[in-house]
Amino acid sequence: MVHSGHTRNTLQAAGVLRQKERETVMTQLNKAAMQHNLHPFSNNQELIDKGVRVIERGEGIYIYDTDGNKIIDGMSGLWCTNIGYGRTELSDVAKAQMDKLAYYNTFFQTSNTAVIALANKLAEVTPSQYNHVFFTGSGSESCDSMIRLVRHYWRSVGKPQKKILIGRWNGYHGSTIGGTSMGGMKSMHEQGDLPIANITHIEQPAYYELHEAGETPEAFGLKAANWLEEKILEVGADNVAAFVAEPIQGAGGVIIPPSTYWPRIQEICRQYDVLIVSDEVICGFGRTGNWFGFETFGFEPDIFTFAKGVTSGYQPLGGVMLSDRVAAGVLQGGELQHGFTYSGHPVTSAVALKNLEILQEEQIVERVRDDIAPYFQQRWQETFAPFAHADDVRGCGMIASFKVVKAKGEPFSDPARAGSLCKDIFFGNNLIFRSTVDNIICAPPLVITKAEIDEMLALAAKSLAEFEQNVVPTLLAEEAATAK
Repeated sequence: MVHSGHTRNTLQAAGVLRQKERETVMTQLNKAAMQHNLHPFSNNQELIDKGVRVIERGEGIYIYDTDGNKIIDGMSGLWCTNIGYGRTELSDVAKAQMDKLAYYNTFFQTSNTAVIALANKLAEVTPSQYNHVFFTGSGSESCDSMIRLVRHYWRSVGKPQKKILIGRWNGYHGSTIGGTSMGGMKSMHEQGDLPIANITHIEQPAYYELHEAGETPEAFGLKAANWLEEKILEVGADNVAAFVAEPIQGAGGVIIPPSTYWPRIQEICRQYDVLIVSDEVICGFGRTGNWFGFETFGFEPDIFTFAKGVTSGYQPLGGVMLSDRVAAGVLQGGELQHGFTYSGHPVTSAVALKNLEILQEEQIVERVRDDIAPYFQQRWQETFAPFAHADDVRGCGMIASFKVVKAKGEPFSDPARAGSLCKDIFFGNNLIFRSTVDNIICAPPLVITKAEIDEMLALAAKSLAEFEQNVVPTLLAEEAATAK
């Protein structure tokens, strides 16, 4: 179709008007986002000036903002959208359950068909010794519930003095009072006068930062595990209830323990009659190439917590899974004085059940283990190992990370600032990776294809090259000026 000059000018003017209208809507959305909503783990005063990105929809591994940008979600939301975005099977199940029974509680000798089916499915996909589950609404609630259940168990079996729980520095177990206390994030402790009583911590198994010259990963793994024995002896084995840890420390910077670490931890806990609690909130439901992280690292927890991947983030749901030994103790302890309004919510349960069925039917966990994770890890190494300012390039399953450094083996003087500036470049290039201190982290949806991995890592390499070219010289100059 041929347009006259007048028509072309009219169309262009209309296009400009639509763009201005869209920009006005975006500005209004951004202002509205900051007007009433305090954002988690954010400097909200800075966000008022800087603005936020408003996400509108998602499909597969991609999300789209209200400016029309197509963004690769390299973090699966917050480690959770395992089956990707836009799976209408889950929204269909949610609507059907809402139409049938939108809500009822599991207090007062009641249950519902959805939560019964979900509990049975969890017993099916977990190893045979896990047959009892307590449902929560999140990973944080799962940690708080775990603390209550651990102490209730020991009281029920006649050892009420076993109250102390041991976590790890830089571990993360949520942001409730119990979860923050159990975690080892000191900055979070400072904001809440935490931890609460009878929670203590040992050092993390961070080989890169803590190993001695010439020490092998295997030797370091044993040494790090033995820090637990030292702490147990320090506070008294008769007082220790449990050791609580993530198979891989996620928010702490993807700390992957050496192969010797978890087997030795299990030996120590069995020797001193201490429960092992595995926090599977990040690692669970396929992330490490097995259904659960403890299967990948070869240990058997007495209790494990879960959330995130159980629904692929489509609904808020968490839980605490008990071994038969612990369940037997809890069951003999009389009434459980603990629960939530949404424990066993029928809609979230129905969505979780469908999500687990998809993981099974599409063999997503097996695909991660046998095909996509090996490819991802190989390409991750090939992409980042050659960069001068990337070090400790590492990963497991569908989790990977590297450090941005001044030089190989030498961190920046302000590592957190360097990591944040690097992450911002990735974000500006429509790629979501995460930074914790100087660690750049990736954990994409488990359904990502090899072609999408190549697309994601090509954009990541471009972003890191921009960081090295445009930001590193400034950081080095600042360090040189400070040193004078």
